[in-house]
Amino acid sequence: MIGILIFPDFQLLDAAGPISAFEIAARCLGKAPAIRVLAAKPGLVRSTSGVEMMARDFKTANAITTLVVAGGMGVAEAARCEITRAFVQRLARRGVRVASVCSGAFLLAEAGLLDGRRATTHWGRTREFVARFPKIKFEPDRIFTRDGKIWTSAGISAGIDLALAMVTEDHGEEIAQATARQLVLYHRRSGGQSQFSSLLELKAPNGRFGALLAWARENLDAPLTVEDLADRAGMSARHFARAFAAETGTTPSKAIERLRLEVARERVQSSREAIERVAEVTGFRDPERMRRAFIRAYGQPPQALRRAARAG
Repeated sequence: MIGILIFPDFQLLDAAGPISAFEIAARCLGKAPAIRVLAAKPGLVRSTSGVEMMARDFKTANAITTLVVAGGMGVAEAARCEITRAFVQRLARRGVRVASVCSGAFLLAEAGLLDGRRATTHWGRTREFVARFPKIKFEPDRIFTRDGKIWTSAGISAGIDLALAMVTEDHGEEIAQATARQLVLYHRRSGGQSQFSSLLELKAPNGRFGALLAWARENLDAPLTVEDLADRAGMSARHFARAFAAETGTTPSKAIERLRLEVARERVQSSREAIERVAEVTGFRDPERMRRAFIRAYGQPPQALRRAARAG
């Protein structure tokens, strides 16, 4: 049975995302979902959105084999709750697989479950997390981590990736892929994938070139030369290159390579596509050119990242 731990002012998607993934996986297996929402104070629990979720008492958790702790604005108060901390500690001692979504990692940290372990959380909470919990082996740029029976994930939607990884472990790749398709996910992200989109890493992704970069990401198989981009932006190539660098902090060609690397890495790690095909559809054209770009960016060729993703 899956347990989802919530508290007042929890983030709704932190709970609802994994719930949906586990529900669909159960149905793909031809079984009824076995999911229980839990809280220190049972009854209707209000999320930060104002939407409420019905929760049961911790005493009903005897059959729980996996516990997922949501995050949200109320996590600090939840982490101070002695009853909640003791409950999480008790389940961990019992051998239950315990996970957190987003800032739910703060609750696991306060309960002492992460000391000496690898963990992650939402990128926006990195500085606070590292300062407060120096004994934790923090990994800031991961979708999710697993250290023994303790799992942690990055912000909000990463809880779905974590849940799908658990489905893979419990029921195999076929069921996980079927679940992802039902969720209408393009692919499942591996834990080692970066939390950050290349568009978000640019200095001003939402400025006047934001729409252009979003378009480029959807058309990576096109040449996307400086002249092509300038023409689409309605500017001369020279003026475009200068304005783009001033606004984003990088050149157009480097920005396009980052986008190509990001998408290529996603496909390499989460699919069985031939490396040659990935190189073609992401605009690298030549697999050797893509391999050199991967080594520059990640220190490893595509095949090594694929093997690591499958092993993880």
